[in-house]
Amino acid sequence: MNYLIGIDIGTSATKTVLFDENCKVIASASREYPMLQPQNGWAEQHPEDWRDAVLQTLAEVTASSGISGEEIAGVGLSGQMHGLVMLDENGEVIRPSIIWCDQRTGKEAVELTEKVGADRLIRITANPALTGWTAAKILWVKNNEPVHYARCRHILLPKDYIRYILTGVFATEVSDASGMQLLDVPNRCWSDEVLEKLEIDRSLLADVYESCEVTGTILPEIAEKTGLSVSTVVVGGAGDNAAAAVGTGIVRDGKAFTTIGTSGVVFAHSSQMTVDPKGRVHTCCCAVPGAWHVMGVTQAAGLSLNWFRNQFCQDYVQEAEREGVDPYDLMNKDAAGSPIGSNNLIYLPYLMGERTPHLDPDCRGVFFGISAIHTKADFIRAVMEGVSYSLSDCNDILVEMGIHVEEMMACGGGGKSPLWRQMLADLYGCRVKTVAQQEGPALGAAILAGVGAGIFGSVEEACDQVITPDQCNEPVKEHTLRYQGYHDLYRHLYASLKDRYAELARLS
Repeated sequence: MNYLIGIDIGTSATKTVLFDENCKVIASASREYPMLQPQNGWAEQHPEDWRDAVLQTLAEVTASSGISGEEIAGVGLSGQMHGLVMLDENGEVIRPSIIWCDQRTGKEAVELTEKVGADRLIRITANPALTGWTAAKILWVKNNEPVHYARCRHILLPKDYIRYILTGVFATEVSDASGMQLLDVPNRCWSDEVLEKLEIDRSLLADVYESCEVTGTILPEIAEKTGLSVSTVVVGGAGDNAAAAVGTGIVRDGKAFTTIGTSGVVFAHSSQMTVDPKGRVHTCCCAVPGAWHVMGVTQAAGLSLNWFRNQFCQDYVQEAEREGVDPYDLMNKDAAGSPIGSNNLIYLPYLMGERTPHLDPDCRGVFFGISAIHTKADFIRAVMEGVSYSLSDCNDILVEMGIHVEEMMACGGGGKSPLWRQMLADLYGCRVKTVAQQEGPALGAAILAGVGAGIFGSVEEACDQVITPDQCNEPVKEHTLRYQGYHDLYRHLYASLKDRYAELARLS
C-alpha cells in the first residue's frame, strides 16, 4: 500500500498527518510555537520554528507508524497564507516572517494602489491593495529595512519555505501565490506589470505550479532526519483555506465552507472567475486546476475566543485539567446557557484590524452594552456571536455576487462546536454540515499529494472517494428572527466607530 503525508503549517502550530492511500489516518503529530507582537498591530514568527516543528513531526509520524519511507508516495504542504519569508544568497532567513495578520503596512497599501492603479490592481490580482498580503510587506521592508531588502535573494511564503527545507527547491503554487498580490490571477502566473511598477525583481520569486503538480523530491539529509525517502514527491500543495476546501470536499460549484481557526473564512468554489468590484471579498486561484475561489475573511475568529480564554478563563482551564477535558468544551457549555443576544452584549471581533467587509487595519475589538448583569458566560457567547455576525456578513457578499451555495460545510477548531455551528446555520439561513474527516488542510494537502503521485486521477475524483458527511445543523427560523436585531446593531457599530478607530491609531 502507498501512504501520503499532509503537513499544515498553521499560525499556532504545525500538524503533520500520515494517511493510507484511502486517506485514513495512520499517525499524526503536532508542535506549537509562539507568535511575536513587537508593536501594536504587528505580528511575526520565526520561520525556523516552522522548520523545527515540521522535521520533528515528520520524524514522529514515520517512527510511530513503522512504515518505511519507500512506502510514502507523496507529501503535500498547506499553510498560513501571505507571510513574508526572506532568504539571503545562502538560503538563510534574514528577518522574522511578517505574517498574515500583521497590520503595519497601511502606507504601503496606499503606495501599491498609487503605483499600479486601483482598477488595474483589481483587474490583475483580483483584489484591492491589502495590508495583510505579501506585496505590501515587501514594500514595507524595502522602505523601512533597506539593508535587509538588499540582502534578499529569495521571497517565499511560509509553506514554501518548508518546501525549500525539504527539497531544496524554490517553488510556490497558484492558490498561495494569489495571496501575494503579485500574481496575475486570471492567467495563473506572475504579473510582470505589477512587479515592474513596484520595482520588485522577478528573480526573487519562486516558480509557480498548480497545487497537485510535483515540485520536487526529498533531499537525502532530510530523508535521513525524517524517515522519508528521496523518491517521495512533494507537490505544490495549497494555502490553508484552499487545502481545507479540498479536505472538506469543496471542489465543485454550489459548495462552500466556513472555517473558524485563528482567522475565520467563508469560502466558495467557482469554475468562473468572479470579482467583487468593491474589494470586500477575495478572489484567488483554488487548488483545483482551472478553477477559482471567493472568500471573505474575519481576521480574529478563533483568535478572539482564544484571547478571551487566555486572559479571563483560567478557572475553565483549571477545571478542564481536573476533568481531563478541553477548556473550550466547558466554555461552550456555559455559553449555551446564555440567551441569543448574550443578554444585550455585542462583541466586535477586530483584535487584528479587519478584512471583510471592512478593509480597515485600524479598527479594534469592542464589547458593547456591558452591564452589571453580565456573566462570564455572556461574554463567551458574545464573542462567538460577534464572530458569527462577521462571517454572516462575508456570506451575504457572496450571495450579492450571485454565488449560489447549496450547502455550507464547517471546519476548523470552532467548527467542532455544535453551538457555534448552530449560530452559523441560524444566521446563514441554511444547513451547516461537517464531514467525518477532521484533518482539514492536512487532508487536503495529502489528497493533492495523492493526485501528484498518481494515486488519484483528479482532485474531484479523490474527494468523491474519501470525503464522507457527518453532522448537520438545520437553521431555526425563530432563532434567525431573534438574531436579526442584534446583527443589524452590530453592523451599525462599525460605522459609528470608524472615525474614532482612526483617531485611536493616531494616538499610538
